[in-house]
Amino acid sequence: MELPEMDSLASAIGVSVPVLRFLLCFVVTIPVSFLHRFVPGGPTGRHFYAAATGAALSYLSFGFSSNLHFVVPMLLGYASMALCRKYCGIITFFLAFGYLIGCHVYYMSGDAWKEGGIDATGALMVITLKIISCVINYNDGILKEDDLREAQKKNRLLKMPSLLEYFGYCLCCGSHFAGPVYEMKDYIEWTERKGIWQPSNKGRSPSPFLATLRALLQSAICMGLYLYLVPHFPLSRFTEPVYQEYGFFKKLSYQYMSGFTARWKYYFIWSISEASTIISGLGFSGWTDSNPPKPKWDRAINVDILGLELAKSAVQIPLMWNIQVSTWLRHYVYERLIQKGKKPGFFQLLATQTVSAVWHGLYPGYIIFFVQSALMIAGSRAIYRWQQASQAGLVKKLLGLLNFFYTLLVLNYSAVGFMVLSLHETLTAYGSVYYIGTVLPVVLLLLGKIIKPARPARSKARKAE
Repeated sequence: MELPEMDSLASAIGVSVPVLRFLLCFVVTIPVSFLHRFVPGGPTGRHFYAAATGAALSYLSFGFSSNLHFVVPMLLGYASMALCRKYCGIITFFLAFGYLIGCHVYYMSGDAWKEGGIDATGALMVITLKIISCVINYNDGILKEDDLREAQKKNRLLKMPSLLEYFGYCLCCGSHFAGPVYEMKDYIEWTERKGIWQPSNKGRSPSPFLATLRALLQSAICMGLYLYLVPHFPLSRFTEPVYQEYGFFKKLSYQYMSGFTARWKYYFIWSISEASTIISGLGFSGWTDSNPPKPKWDRAINVDILGLELAKSAVQIPLMWNIQVSTWLRHYVYERLIQKGKKPGFFQLLATQTVSAVWHGLYPGYIIFFVQSALMIAGSRAIYRWQQASQAGLVKKLLGLLNFFYTLLVLNYSAVGFMVLSLHETLTAYGSVYYIGTVLPVVLLLLGKIIKPARPARSKARKAE
């Protein structure tokens, strides 16, 4: 795909040729996913089409070596299911993550992304989560149902998937480029037209076209905003003398705008992947209770833009940003670290955020950002508890407002580390505002331990009963 026209087109839109090649292949996932609906040969034909088109798009986007990198952890996961079902989940978790970390280090993927380049490690990140969830769900299939959480009962696999099903799931029509991450059980039911995808007697089948059009329109707006904003708020400014001359509040506002600008790039990517998943039918998640019923496409959605930008609390952020990965982290890390009969605490939150940091890569900026995220959420929870315990309406509203501005400040302060990656640049940006986004969460966390809100009178009355 090294055509002469690609150089001029890449220059015209301000990206490198590898990024342009990726974007073209990424957009092609939409028609490829749509054609999945018409593949002959039943489930077998659809599994083969999903695997073959995913591998072909990977080759065209990243080159032949990308598929070799994908196959290694895929085969390790499949072998662990075949040879050691009792421990296959934990074995695959460490093997798949170990291979991903090795690729991150070898390719220095964070630096490539930061400089406008691209490689296959981003797609490998998605495949890694798919492999681990599939293997763990197969592992859960031998456990007693009474000991399982609702998500485990819903997603567990009693039967080992065939190699064709497994490859189709991992590479499905290029969905590994940017997600969303979904479950093997859902993929099989969708491919076999079972469960919610089974044609009903009434012949009611959800039309994907309106939802797909909405996602495409959203992607165009997101890309337009990103291209408009990015020249005005370059990341390089954090280390330039002009930034150091800014006053305290101007530095904070620049941190906000740089984070705000960067997010539109992700909104664009996820909007395209949303369109692709919706038009294939896989994004369908049931019908609303309204009259007449409307189709829901929750499985395809990876971000709630307004929900994130106007989040009232940091606790809401994982529910609005990279939604399917956040769901994966909750089901396969956070919930599995909670001991039976005990409540989750800061340890589970910190461990989950650490896994998320390692998944992104071993850059100081990633690790600092996700540790910051754990502190940010813990601080927000302290404010929320005070807010819920308050009996005065005005105080309740003020605490709600405080939580909103706290989330806005700490999120965009923390996001600088995620964007610049290097330790020096991260600490320079944080230090320029006196580490306010680190100090505030720690202070709130400590105050939350000291100033414990009184229990509402209603709960006390219930306890007395």
